[in-house]
Amino acid sequence: MSLPPEFLIRPIAHRGLHDRENGIAENSRAAFQAAIDRGYGIELDVQMSADGEALVFHDYDLRRLTGQSGAVRLRLGEELRAIQLSDSKDRIDSFSDILQFIDGAVPILIEIKDQDGGMGPKVGTLENVVSDALHAYSGQAAVMSFNPHTVGVMAQLCPDRPRGIVTSSYRKGEWPLSDMTRDHLRGIPDFDDVGASFISHEHDDLGRDRVAELKSRGASILCWTVRNQAEQTKALEIADNITFEDYLPS
Repeated sequence: MSLPPEFLIRPIAHRGLHDRENGIAENSRAAFQAAIDRGYGIELDVQMSADGEALVFHDYDLRRLTGQSGAVRLRLGEELRAIQLSDSKDRIDSFSDILQFIDGAVPILIEIKDQDGGMGPKVGTLENVVSDALHAYSGQAAVMSFNPHTVGVMAQLCPDRPRGIVTSSYRKGEWPLSDMTRDHLRGIPDFDDVGASFISHEHDDLGRDRVAELKSRGASILCWTVRNQAEQTKALEIADNITFEDYLPS
């Protein structure tokens, strides 16, 4: 399914329009409300609790965003939802509650975080929970993941939602993955097999031949994460839209 034009009209706020210095944490209700108020699309991340609940949270570990220690995956959903985000009045929210909060106000780009640990096929539980929530959601929403296996599962579970692969240059030393895995993912070979219609690519690697090839075939090209006007101008020479943070795009 193609990415609707609503995802290409206005820039997409990375983890919401967050501003930690002013008490607006990433992936929080305040960050999402700030994006809605300015008419930006929203990108958010989904992780899974020990009891299979989908939570809106980026990191695999709690420390950076909450000051607590330990893996998200080892905590129960009820326990995670009671944890306050650092420098914020908001707490970790469930995915279903955030869908209800956004309620179709702006398009949502949903990144399902890899639950395999190595971009492999040991996925499915989180994808099923995300799919169930999306079946009850009438707003514009697209799903994506760095793990192509996740995108393939979503093609089966949610064929009516646009799907994409988050892609990267996969530079050595920046990813806890084998050389073989990084080399495979870098070439974006799974795009057709998983029924993707877009990629969200690392903004400073948009000149890659494979990106140009996919664009020539009609794929939508998004990019991450643009942090100033100069990066935006350069990225939009190739990309159809940007995901941004730390500034307000023109």
